[in-house]
Amino acid sequence: MNNKHSNIFLIGLMGAGKTTVGRLLAKHLDKCFYDSDHEIVRRNGVLIPVIFEVEGEAGFRKREECVIDELSGLSNIVMATGGGAVLSAQTRAVLSARGTVVYLRGTVDELWQRTKHDRNRPLLQTADPKAKLRELYAQRDPLYREVADVVIDTSRQNVNALVRQLELKLAALTVQPDAT
Repeated sequence: MNNKHSNIFLIGLMGAGKTTVGRLLAKHLDKCFYDSDHEIVRRNGVLIPVIFEVEGEAGFRKREECVIDELSGLSNIVMATGGGAVLSAQTRAVLSARGTVVYLRGTVDELWQRTKHDRNRPLLQTADPKAKLRELYAQRDPLYREVADVVIDTSRQNVNALVRQLELKLAALTVQPDAT
């Protein structure tokens, strides 16, 4: 069965609002919500910073790839992915093939405001976390754009307005005939 039109996958940098938007969108569309990071924590019984500490980023990414592959095979879901999920070519291909991919895009300054006090962000535990966020944005933005069916700017919008805007864009996608 093709899940392309029944699944919605949210991608974007940390702090973009993937979990918050995803939960509300799933509720509005009567879909099940999953957060790949939360699922990794649930399955492993430890927080993501601990996985990073023990296995490094590569170990975490392997776990992330497996969880996203499994969850994306489900039907009628909204899934928030981790910010770095798009680093895997396999994950990008799986997301693209199995659902509508939505890139929640925020500016570095906005993302920094949302994440600067969060100690659960292992990649930001550096001497200059804002510079690291800028570096991640430069590296990942082209990958997010490559895989996204929809790009939504999260700037200065409350979550309800953002979800309404996203619902309209998703509805417009489903009425367009395939260009094959």
